[in-house]
Amino acid sequence: MNRGLAGEVVRMALDTLRGNKLRSGLTILGVVIGITAIVGMTSLIRGFDQSLRDSVKALGPSTIILTKLSIVSISSGAQFSDLLRRPNLTVDDAKAIEKLAPSIQTVDILLGTGLAQTQERMYYRGERTKLLTIVGATEQFAEARFAKVTLGRFFTQPEVLHRRRVVVLGDTAYQGLFGKSGLDPVGKQVRIGAVEYTVVGVLEKAPSVGGFGNDQDDMVVIPETTHQVLFSSNATRRRLAGQNSATIMIVPYAWATREDALADVEEIMRIRHGLKLDEPNDFDLATQDAILRVWDQISRATFLALIVISSIALMVGGIGVMAIMMISVTERTREIGVRKALGARRQEVLFQFLSEAAVLTLIGGVLGILCGSGIGLGVTLATGFPISLPWWSFAIGMGFSAGVGIFFGMVPAVRASRLDPIEALRHE
Repeated sequence: MNRGLAGEVVRMALDTLRGNKLRSGLTILGVVIGITAIVGMTSLIRGFDQSLRDSVKALGPSTIILTKLSIVSISSGAQFSDLLRRPNLTVDDAKAIEKLAPSIQTVDILLGTGLAQTQERMYYRGERTKLLTIVGATEQFAEARFAKVTLGRFFTQPEVLHRRRVVVLGDTAYQGLFGKSGLDPVGKQVRIGAVEYTVVGVLEKAPSVGGFGNDQDDMVVIPETTHQVLFSSNATRRRLAGQNSATIMIVPYAWATREDALADVEEIMRIRHGLKLDEPNDFDLATQDAILRVWDQISRATFLALIVISSIALMVGGIGVMAIMMISVTERTREIGVRKALGARRQEVLFQFLSEAAVLTLIGGVLGILCGSGIGLGVTLATGFPISLPWWSFAIGMGFSAGVGIFFGMVPAVRASRLDPIEALRHE
């Protein structure tokens, strides 16, 4: 088929669609819904994926996280109730690793996080914050977490040893207490609950998962010795689920491999917990790569579920296209007979009806892309949730929509091309 004739066939297809606007609109509705789901959800999933990866990577590639339980063990199929029965991690565990592991450079202990989360409001003059996580840590916190102090300093080892009431603010606390006034917080007296602390520093704003407030910024850090005195001993209301367990952050020396560091920590913890050779670990060792591998499994499953759900909507739209095109063939049987009598070949009739179906679904694809992008942008503007609109999500949307039109339009198009011109001219 030459280019001029192909253009004429496409124009005829567009004229037919313009002549049946209501029918065409109802036909592409299913396609619009399916493509909207693909583009909109892809943009949100991709945005969340990137923000989570940035947050995990902020820990540093060599950092090891020692916890009672984590997403790594949960994703492996372990029963949550069994994980809760594991022994709690303690300050003594952290000290043993720091003393005995030859490959470990930095060890920091975190109290008040995870299941053992300690939350309080902070106050300064007439300002107050929302509930914040009160983290107890050593002077190694910033080094182990690769965190930066933008104002002031971090607390020192003597302040930890002497249980000083000093605090380093996260960005949420800093903005809530001093953001409006613009005051320098360093040296100011603030209250956590009913206890006064001296602000010694402010942490840099951390990457947040999904653009929402989370523990990365919704926290303040105090010496772990102070935390033990003021919070850990008051755990009556947090006894469920072994919530006194600590989190231990571990950074190996630059010359040591992460595998050597993992082996050293695992050996020390197994000895301390009295585990036999055939007994599994009763603690979790998580690394950046391990966390990202688990997330990759989750994101792939989520994306597959999205494709399946969207395919159902596209299939419904495709069935609608086929039904409408079958009606169109029946209504235009005499027209097809006249065209064939005037010399139109079967492939030209086939191409015309396939073009009508493809144009119909491509219009639905374009509208779906616009709706999906609009939904993503609207969510971002309303909540701050990050989105990502990669070009390939648009290409997938257009490809799916055109494919639906061609696949489901094939049956009515073949039927139209096989009509006998004499019988078609007799059709009323």
